[in-house]
Amino acid sequence: MYRNSRRAILMPFLLAVAVVLGLLLGRYAGRSNIENQIRALYTQMSQNRSDKLSYTLSLIETQYVDSISIDTLAERVIPMLMEELDPHSVYIPASEMQAVNEPLQGKFDGIGIVFNMAPDTVIVLNVIPSGPSDRAGVKAGDRIIRINDSLVAGQKIPQRDIVKRLRGKRGSKVKLSLERQGITDPVVVEVTRDAIPLKSVEASFMLPDKIGYLKLSQFAVTSHEEIVKAIDTLKAEGMESLIFDLRGNSGGFLDQAILIANEFLPQNSLIVYTEDRNKDRVNEYSNGNGRFQDLPLAVLIDEFSASSSEILAGALQDNDRGTIIGRRSFGKGLVQRQIPYPDGSALRLTTARYYTPTGRSIQKPYVNGDAQGYEEELWNRYTHNEFFSADSIHFADSLKKITPKGKVVYGGGGIMPDLFVPADTTLITRYFLEVTGRNILYRYTLDYADRHRDALNEIHSLDALNKFFEQNQTLVDDFIRYAARNGVAPNYGQIAVSRPLIEAQLHAYIGRNTPLIESGFYGTIYTIDPVMMRAIETLKDEKHD
Repeated sequence: MYRNSRRAILMPFLLAVAVVLGLLLGRYAGRSNIENQIRALYTQMSQNRSDKLSYTLSLIETQYVDSISIDTLAERVIPMLMEELDPHSVYIPASEMQAVNEPLQGKFDGIGIVFNMAPDTVIVLNVIPSGPSDRAGVKAGDRIIRINDSLVAGQKIPQRDIVKRLRGKRGSKVKLSLERQGITDPVVVEVTRDAIPLKSVEASFMLPDKIGYLKLSQFAVTSHEEIVKAIDTLKAEGMESLIFDLRGNSGGFLDQAILIANEFLPQNSLIVYTEDRNKDRVNEYSNGNGRFQDLPLAVLIDEFSASSSEILAGALQDNDRGTIIGRRSFGKGLVQRQIPYPDGSALRLTTARYYTPTGRSIQKPYVNGDAQGYEEELWNRYTHNEFFSADSIHFADSLKKITPKGKVVYGGGGIMPDLFVPADTTLITRYFLEVTGRNILYRYTLDYADRHRDALNEIHSLDALNKFFEQNQTLVDDFIRYAARNGVAPNYGQIAVSRPLIEAQLHAYIGRNTPLIESGFYGTIYTIDPVMMRAIETLKDEKHD
């Protein structure tokens, strides 16, 4: 729909240009000064056929009957040009550059809180230790009522707009009016904004059987450094094997994927290579200094693992290193180069393709200019049953490659895991869909966290979190009563089916309200995650072989 509307704008624009040029040429025929200008422009275009767009814009700027901003036209036309190329070439306006680049830069200027909207109130889930808000006295569980005297509570302000109001230049100040449990009057604090680190290692903790878990959310500028530190910490805690979770990781900086792969591979192992339009090839090899070359490894991927995630998974798979577990990855194997414009905008243009060590193209098929078809590909996988059965996935024999140890792998789009684990819907019932779809389960966990805030703030390990839940065995029953008060009557047959899923989600969302944050979430929900459980079984079996 969006794409069609852009075409509807473009076609009248091009027709208008043609009409205007015709009118101009007729209207000013015989007026030698104007005619000479047009002829000069046309001659310039004839000498350089690639300058047709510039010629057209110059005509509009110098001859069009009304004054019009060429910069405004360019801002509209350039994105349309990009739409006619591959799905990953894109124009980034100057106004969006910060938002696009910030997640990968490793830090931003802000106040240092983790918050959420539920549904129209800013609830502080956690405060970054020793950060600006922590120093100012903001506490987990606080509700932000006003930001700089502007009322935000109950106003249904989009979360992105709340973020804009809270962030600002380092050293600047923002005044917050807070509603705090047990305090009648608003608590007013002034927070001085500062640099806030952005962590790409979302969670890191120990599982039973000396298995470590690490989840990487993106490949940011600090990812390699974060990964090394996290693995060193896990090894100090007794880790003997690692689950490396790349599910949902859409990529980021290529150099970080190469550096991370290098940590797990022996010397002179090909990690990835790229080829441009001239077939010029650039190879990337491991240097032999990797610190975790002998660490037993399982890597988790899914249909949202893309780009750098696929480069890392493909490098390990093609070098017979570790076990790739999950579902087929997204299939983004195009290299973009970000080319800046003087006004602060940029063109992110595809300039090459990625290939795995065995020569597999990661990129799935696409048609230039067909963004809608490209976006529908994942839905087509779902409708063709690919999420639930490996037998539904077919690769052409011409795409078959062989790893050094004789393992068969396929190119043609994404990384197919060594061990396929289907999506599991067996615990999902109508009751579960009701309480999650209406956001009742999540709202309950916020209410529960408020009622147990002091106890939750004292939890700094998964062992302590598990003991807390062991002492609160009535959690699910309490939730069922809460859901009934909020419009979802209990269906005990369906609850019996979904109980493990409900309990795990309650534990996970409450765990996120502790200082553990995401480790509190993933460290409790993994028990109903079939991909995680398969990875644990695989590493345990390898240990006993």
